[in-house]
Amino acid sequence: MVHRTDFLVIGSGIAGLSFALRASENGNVVILTKKMRADTNTNRAQGGIAAVSGKDDSFELHIRDTVTAGVGLCHEGAVQQIVREGPESIRELEEWGVAFSRKENGDAGLDLGREGGHSRDRIIHVQDKTGMAMEQALLEKVRKHPNIQILENQSAVELITEHHFMDSRRRHSGIHCWGAYALNGGTGEVEMYTAPVTLLASGGAGQVYLHTTNPGIACGDGVAMAFRAGAAVADLEFMQFHPTALFHPDGESFLISEAVRGFGGLLRNRDGELFMKRYHEMAELAPRDIVARAIDTEMKKRGEECMFLDVTHLNAGQVRNRFPTIHGKLMSLKIDMTAEWIPVVPAAHYLCGGVRTDLSGRSTIQGLYVTGEAACTGVHGANRLASNSLLEAVVFSKKAYQDSIAYLSRMKSRGVKPPSIPEWDVSGTYDQEEWVLISHDLREVRRLMWDYVGIVRSTERLERAGRRIDLIADQVESFYKRTKVTAPLLELRNICRMASLIIRCALFRKESRGLHFTTDHPERDDRHWLGDTIVMRDRTFLEPLTDNEMDWN
Repeated sequence: MVHRTDFLVIGSGIAGLSFALRASENGNVVILTKKMRADTNTNRAQGGIAAVSGKDDSFELHIRDTVTAGVGLCHEGAVQQIVREGPESIRELEEWGVAFSRKENGDAGLDLGREGGHSRDRIIHVQDKTGMAMEQALLEKVRKHPNIQILENQSAVELITEHHFMDSRRRHSGIHCWGAYALNGGTGEVEMYTAPVTLLASGGAGQVYLHTTNPGIACGDGVAMAFRAGAAVADLEFMQFHPTALFHPDGESFLISEAVRGFGGLLRNRDGELFMKRYHEMAELAPRDIVARAIDTEMKKRGEECMFLDVTHLNAGQVRNRFPTIHGKLMSLKIDMTAEWIPVVPAAHYLCGGVRTDLSGRSTIQGLYVTGEAACTGVHGANRLASNSLLEAVVFSKKAYQDSIAYLSRMKSRGVKPPSIPEWDVSGTYDQEEWVLISHDLREVRRLMWDYVGIVRSTERLERAGRRIDLIADQVESFYKRTKVTAPLLELRNICRMASLIIRCALFRKESRGLHFTTDHPERDDRHWLGDTIVMRDRTFLEPLTDNEMDWN
C-alpha cells in the first residue's frame, strides 16, 4: 500500500509534534509512531525545560553553563540558537496549552527550579511531569487538526533513498530521502509512505543497555536507519547515564528526576556518609557525568548494589507537592521518600550524539531533517546540560520547519517530483519460526553494553564487546533478509547496529571527556581530540567544531 503526503514525521515526541503543528499550515502531515502516540521519552521527562526567565539570569550564563557541561565539544552557534530562542519557545508552548507551574506566593511568575550544572534557577516545569504535560497539550492540538494524521503501531523499516529505485552503479548527485517503508503492526504488512520532506524524530537508544530510564521503544531506530541510508552520524560515544534511577527488585527502572537534587536532595552511601564533595565542588549539583561516575565508583569501591538519595530533611508537604508523580510511584512500591532514603543507581538515559545535522536540522541526506534525541546538533557536546533537551527539540524543529518550506519551494521551482518507488518486496521470505533461536541475542547485547561499554570503559572491554556484537549483528542481518519483517526483529536489528556504532565511536576517541571515560586514556586531550567523532559507512574521522551548513543545493 502506498501513502503520499507533504510532510512525513517519524516519531511522536515533542520534536515531531511541534514540527507537525507548524508544517500542517502548509500541507498534509502524516506522523508514524511505533506504539501508542504517547510512548515517548518526552512523556517521561520529569524535570522540565531550561530557559532564561529569572531576573538574575542571562543568555550568557545559560550559554556558559551549557558549554561547561559539554566539556569543550559544544557548537557555539547551536548553543546560542537554543538559548536565545528559549523564552519565545516557552511562550509558544503556553499558547499551545502547556500550563507551566507558577509561584505559590501570588506572584504570576513561573516557578523556576535548578538542576545539576545550572548556575541559576531556570528550570521551567509542570510539577515533576513536565514532559507528560507538554506531550498531552501538543497531542490534543494534533488530534484536532484536519491536516495531521497520526498513525499508531507503525514501525519504520527503512528510509527510502535512491538505492531503492536506482541501479547502484549509476552516478547521481547526492542522496535524497523520499519517505520511508513502515511495518503496519495491525496487518503485518510493510507499507510505503512517500513525501518530499521527512522529519526523523524517533528518539533515543536507551534500550541498547540493560538498565535504562527510556521506554521500550527507544531502540535507536532512527539513527540506525539513517546510517544505513548513508547519513553521517556523530558523537555516539557520549551516552548519558542518569545518576539516579530507582533501584528496586519489584519496580522497573524509574527515573528519579535531577530536580530532586536541585530541590535539596542529598546523596549518601549505606552508612549515611555524604560523598559528592569528594568528586566535585558543586556536590549533588555537579554535571550528570560526574555524579554518575561518582555513584558508580562508590558502588564498586564498597561492593554495594546502590547508593541512596535523601530528602527526609526537607518539608514533607513541599516534597509531595513538588514531586507528586515520583512520590506516588515510590509509595506504590512501599517507599515513602519523605521518611526514608531512595535507593538509586545510574541508568542509560540520553544519547548526546545522533544523526549529524546543521543549524536548520538538515542531515547529510537531502530532504531528511532530524531533530530531538535522534539528532546530533552540536548543542550537548560531550555531556548534556540537564533540561536542555526539550528546549533543543522545540527550537530545532521550528528551524527545520522553516527550512523545509524553503526547500519545498526550491524543489517546486525546479520541477523536481518524487520518483517512481517500488513497493516493499517480500518475495523469497518466510514467516519466522526460529525466532526463539536468536531472541536471546537481545539480552546478550544489552548485557555486553552494560558491562563493557558503560560508565567506565577500556580498550580491551570495548574490543571484546565489539567482536561479539558484530557476530550477533551478522546473524541478525542474515535472519532479517530471509524472513518476513516483525517489530521485534526490527528493534533487535537496530539495537545491534546502534551498539556497534557506539563501540566504534568509543574506540576511536582515545581520551576521556564528559560521558566517555576510558581507563586506557584517562585524561582530556584538547590538543588531539577537540572535535566531533563522525562515522560514515566507510570511515570514521574527527571533524573540527564548526556549525556547518549541509549543502542541499
